[in-house]
Amino acid sequence: MNQPALSAFIWSVADLLRGDYKQSEYGKVILPFTVLRRLDCVLEATKPAVLAEYAAKQTVGLNPEPFLLRKAGQSFYNTSPLDMKKLMGDQDHLRENLYAYIQAFAPAVRDIFERFEFANQIDRLAKAGLLYLVTERFANIDLHPEAVDNSQMGLVFEELIRKFAEISNETAGEHFTPREVIRLMVNLIFIEDDDVLAKPGVVRTIYDPTAGTGGMLSIAGEYLEEHNPQARLTMFGQELNDESYAICKADMLIKGQDVANIIPGNTLNDDGHPHRTFDYMLSNPPFGVEWKKVEKEVRKEHESQGFNGRFGPGLPRVSDGSLLFLLHLISKMRPAVDGGSRFGIVLNGSPLFTGGAGSGESEIRRYVLENDLLEAIVALPTDMFYNTGISTYIWIISNRKPKQRQGLVQLIDASGFWEKMRKSLGSKRKQLSENHIAEITRLFGTFAEAEQNGKPLSRIFKNSDFGYRTITVERPLRDDNGKILLGERGKQKGKPQSDSSLRDTENVPLNEDVTAYFKREVLPHAPDAWIDHDKTKVGYEIPFNRHFYVFAPPRPLAVIDAELKECTDRILTMIGGLSA
Repeated sequence: MNQPALSAFIWSVADLLRGDYKQSEYGKVILPFTVLRRLDCVLEATKPAVLAEYAAKQTVGLNPEPFLLRKAGQSFYNTSPLDMKKLMGDQDHLRENLYAYIQAFAPAVRDIFERFEFANQIDRLAKAGLLYLVTERFANIDLHPEAVDNSQMGLVFEELIRKFAEISNETAGEHFTPREVIRLMVNLIFIEDDDVLAKPGVVRTIYDPTAGTGGMLSIAGEYLEEHNPQARLTMFGQELNDESYAICKADMLIKGQDVANIIPGNTLNDDGHPHRTFDYMLSNPPFGVEWKKVEKEVRKEHESQGFNGRFGPGLPRVSDGSLLFLLHLISKMRPAVDGGSRFGIVLNGSPLFTGGAGSGESEIRRYVLENDLLEAIVALPTDMFYNTGISTYIWIISNRKPKQRQGLVQLIDASGFWEKMRKSLGSKRKQLSENHIAEITRLFGTFAEAEQNGKPLSRIFKNSDFGYRTITVERPLRDDNGKILLGERGKQKGKPQSDSSLRDTENVPLNEDVTAYFKREVLPHAPDAWIDHDKTKVGYEIPFNRHFYVFAPPRPLAVIDAELKECTDRILTMIGGLSA
């Protein structure tokens, strides 16, 4: 059964729930039952061996867990003689037996169902007389790994969550990222390390602080396994939403990952992996979401720990916390002397330019660029994500830049690389094809300027090209007769007083001499002006669109006039026809 048909089949369970459950509550039943059936199918083949081993180790009084894990061939097990098929044989005691079956799983699996608050749903289904019908429906779904591989299963989970988010008016995009976007990000963070990653037995770590259902971690693992089956990618993550966390944890269990590495909670105020660093990282933090709930803890860390904490460079405005995740990931980079790190993060347009010199956003950009951490920014097409149609950008950050990239930043405009989807999914109307992903990866990998049909696709800049100085231009205060008023005391004694109503600012590119700029751009228009150097601030912004703008000259006036005359003549003819 293919993935869309499988999702539709599982969705049909909603027909049973209609009336007793609101549409917005369907996910509370269908998601945990889908996870339960998947785990049930994965363990089926080794079930007899696990039960025999469990009985044997109980007899001799040994801790059975390590032996059961070995027999199960998974990182989890179940010691109950029941499975979902057998549960159907005792309809009168289904609720009690289902509880007992879940309690017989390894502790990591029990935590998954606690996050789903599954016990409450079992009670509710039993009271509504639906428990047997729903359990039977799931017991008849074939979710064995031979029928549905791990990649397909991940897509099933994502589609179900998207559907439930849509009917609940929730934000599906907070839970997962389109698969083709993840594949592009994975390509970009791995491509420069292909030689290292191809070595037999290589072990690397990857981390996602906004893990959702685990899609980014899973696709990174699939990439490495495809290119080097002997390689090992150890996955770490943290997720705020309980349902997404539960699915991510279930997915990691089935893939043989250590689920203790997947932590619940809010990354910004409760870092689940303190003092740990990673080789690679990926993240799609929520766009434009305020961080007021965690403001107290974040500000405390910023003020008390400074650069010894995660938020030393500065804090963005409370209305958008995405740059906090950027700083969090930078703090998780393995030191360059130990091999360094590379990560990709999806951000909207705001972090590129919001905030003037001295603001939190500008100071964060300044820290990234002056420490030569930014490798590239890739502009994606609009309408790529399920919950928003706005422009989005992938930032690639590394503290181990190849020699040819050092001191430089590559901007890639991939906004025209898309194909229309046959059917829209929420706000998502466009997708990247495999050819698009390959072409963007090639542009990044070749690290050269490129254009197509006269339009730039890839441009390379020095880090300092994005910096500027904001200078304060003062004009003298004059009396009613136009005479300049001088200061009478202190440092200003004998110097012209400034007129605050005439005060202005100018942004001078960092690579340009301030005095030369002032003489050329200001003094010809205001000969009495001067710079207050004490107020000068350094800022950074990345005006992405400006660097890819191509001027299109207007059409000749004669052509426009001819078109207007043709339009006017047509209107007059129509009016003449009406009056005839």
